[in-house]
Amino acid sequence: MILSFLNQKGGAGKTTFALNAAASLARDGHRVLLIDSDPQGSSLTWASHRERIPLFTVIGLPKATLHKDVPALVGDYDHIVIDGAPQVSDISRSAIMASDFVLIPVQPSPLDVWAVADTVRLVQEAQIYKPNLIAAFAVSRRIVGTAIGRDVGEALAQYGLPVLEGSISQRVQFAESLAEGLTIPEVAPYGDAGREVTRIMKNIDLMAQGRIAA
Repeated sequence: MILSFLNQKGGAGKTTFALNAAASLARDGHRVLLIDSDPQGSSLTWASHRERIPLFTVIGLPKATLHKDVPALVGDYDHIVIDGAPQVSDISRSAIMASDFVLIPVQPSPLDVWAVADTVRLVQEAQIYKPNLIAAFAVSRRIVGTAIGRDVGEALAQYGLPVLEGSISQRVQFAESLAEGLTIPEVAPYGDAGREVTRIMKNIDLMAQGRIAA
């Protein structure tokens, strides 16, 4: 599967999602490639801070030719994860066209909900040419113990894409692990953060298999 995390708004949590998704897949025994398509290179910076043996390969490919370049890499990996660029651009379009599944992380705030409109438009344009392309939202940086994260699903309904069950909360553990070049599936797979990552990945898999509605 080629799984991309995209949102034009910076700070939505796409790199956190991408790195923890790649680590989760790798911990399950899969060969994983993470492509950093963001010119800022956040995933590459994360990899440079890692001291442990890599769980997965990270490369930088901030190019508008992703949809042409990725097929040549598929044979070497079981899964490819794309950490998308933060702006609506030719790179974003190319990442979407390269993908089987596009996940759009959204913080539970009105500004973030409104900001996804352009990303959704790109996905819908791509689905004209790739009718089997799956796309969904996932709630990112939910504040634990508040109703805000629960209510965001209703606000996102206007865009016609499903909201993945589960969310990634605003937890210090996510930031602390990434700062050390690590991920939650490595440092705390059975804690609260680990259960959130596991639930997200399970529901991505179920949606990809068509066992829950896309």
